Amino acid sequence: MSSDFESYEQDFAVLTAEITGRIGKVPKLVGDEKKQMVANVEKQLEEARELLEQMELEVREIPPQSRGMYSSRMRSYKQEMGKLEADFKRSRIAYSDEVRNELLGDDGNSSENQLIKLREERAHLLDNTERLERSSRRLEAGYQIAVETEQIGQEMLENLSHDREKIQRARERLREADANLGKSSRILTGMLRRIIQNRILMVVLAVIIIFTTMMAIYFSVRGR
Repeated sequence: MSSDFESYEQDFAVLTAEITGRIGKVPKLVGDEKKQMVANVEKQLEEARELLEQMELEVREIPPQSRGMYSSRMRSYKQEMGKLEADFKRSRIAYSDEVRNELLGDDGNSSENQLIKLREERAHLLDNTERLERSSRRLEAGYQIAVETEQIGQEMLENLSHDREKIQRARERLREADANLGKSSRILTGMLRRIIQNRILMVVLAVIIIFTTMMAIYFSVRGR
């Protein structure tokens, strides 16, 4: 299971490296070339998201005692994915040299003021976008923690249920052992009582035999 996860990790690393390189080229392109590059990056970002989904499914199949390390790596990859998407948005909004030249061409100060205003609006938009992405990542991390906590709680409840069953079985065995000890004690008591009775009987018989022998000897001597 972990080998599949590591294979997806390698694919994700190669794919994100390619995306990073292409994102850096987007602001430098114009026209159809830029559109084609944007379409390629969007396609690769979708592939990266699918890889993340596959990796997350693999993490859910990993035993709980080993899952923590992989969950931490998943959070790191999701943060990396969020950063790539933010960089891609910036690259699409960024102005190419051709657009700058058009804005600064004939109108001089008005075009420059318009460019400054557009830059301010773009910076404000990027700031809001980053805040939304950070909030989204925090919510996603909180949701992931809640899911992991729920899974741990369910596992603890299952373990407690198993322990309870073991304790109940142990109590039943103790009751059976106690009952067997009671039976054994009664049997031993009965055997001891019979042994004592037999010894008393043997002593009585011995006394009778001795008494009879002595009486026989006495009468035999007296008759002579």
